[in-house]
Amino acid sequence: MKKGLTKNIFYGFFFGILLGITLSIVKLPNGFENTILDFLNFGGDVFLKTIKMLVVPIVFFSIVNGVANLNNINSLGRIGFKSIFLYLTTTFLAITISLILANFFNPGKGVNFNVDTKSIDISDPPSFLEIILNIIPSNPFQSLVNGEMLQVIFFSILLGSAISLLKKNSSLKKNFNDLNDVVMKILSIVMVFAPIGIFCLISKTFATQGLSSILELFKYFILVIVALITHLLIVYLPIIKFYGNINILKFFSGLKDALIFSFSTSSSSATIPITLSCLKKNLDVKDNVASFTVPLGATINMDGTAIMQGIATIFISNLYGIDLILSDYVSIILTATLASVGTAGVPGVGIIMLGMVLGQVGLPLEGIAIVMGVDRFLDMLRTSLNISGDAMVSIVVNKSEN
Repeated sequence: MKKGLTKNIFYGFFFGILLGITLSIVKLPNGFENTILDFLNFGGDVFLKTIKMLVVPIVFFSIVNGVANLNNINSLGRIGFKSIFLYLTTTFLAITISLILANFFNPGKGVNFNVDTKSIDISDPPSFLEIILNIIPSNPFQSLVNGEMLQVIFFSILLGSAISLLKKNSSLKKNFNDLNDVVMKILSIVMVFAPIGIFCLISKTFATQGLSSILELFKYFILVIVALITHLLIVYLPIIKFYGNINILKFFSGLKDALIFSFSTSSSSATIPITLSCLKKNLDVKDNVASFTVPLGATINMDGTAIMQGIATIFISNLYGIDLILSDYVSIILTATLASVGTAGVPGVGIIMLGMVLGQVGLPLEGIAIVMGVDRFLDMLRTSLNISGDAMVSIVVNKSEN
């Protein structure tokens, strides 16, 4: 995300809060106030519809593209199995930790947002076995049309694996690469208008809800940071210290260039060359290991994004007074974990993935606007955590291969 766009999103968020608070305090004639709210509602709806429009194509093409580009998927061997297992396990742990913390602190609880929950379509809760069975689509094209995200993810992984296994697949790979680039370019175009959409949505939110939501937003912001640090302390560092047998200070010192670069760019993909250099030169990871684990990690290791999705989902469900049940939590864990496979390692895509998770459990997409204004700094921290995870897995696989 470009610095100018980040600044504009912040301005849209800030001035949206000011206008919303002003409208909630100053009593305007009903006709004039309703007209303003109608315009804000229209602008916000346009932004939300464009975000919703992009969720399925981004998930589908990025996952197919990511899996298809795994070289020699049929002979990945020990390194491939260990790497994929570790990445998916840490993502599973990340989303689980975030849900536990979010349920303990309950950000957004008690703030009664005035929302018509009757208009929100929440189906009857399925059983756990039904959730697992429903991951397999009976008609993948219907799943794409209906936005059944777990089924889309399953089919995308299967299709990407098949493309990777084909002997003559260079043109097919290139086509999916090009289509993925096109979809990401559409996302960059839409994000140009994000400040306006954020301004409209936040203005409307604070105009109708008042000041109570500011404190809860700060609570959400702090809780995400706490969850990121917790995941680092109880998952990554013990493995690095006790299995990798590497001093923690040496680990951070050796990886500092990659961490600084990832923090400033918010892009795991852009940081790949820096991460490779740090691991080989400073942490003694073999070239054949790092050259596989780091690009793979930039593709499927999204622990930081999974943490944000878990806390944001609980936060938004609390704000709108919509209770989640056990099957919803299972869906969140599965969706966030599987969505990490092939998700583009570029700034801002976590918000799109959040829209996917919200849709999976029947929560309103309007909640995205509430968290998006503070997401830029959190995105920088999430990316730094992801890079630490890439390094941890590289160290573990390197040690096991020795």
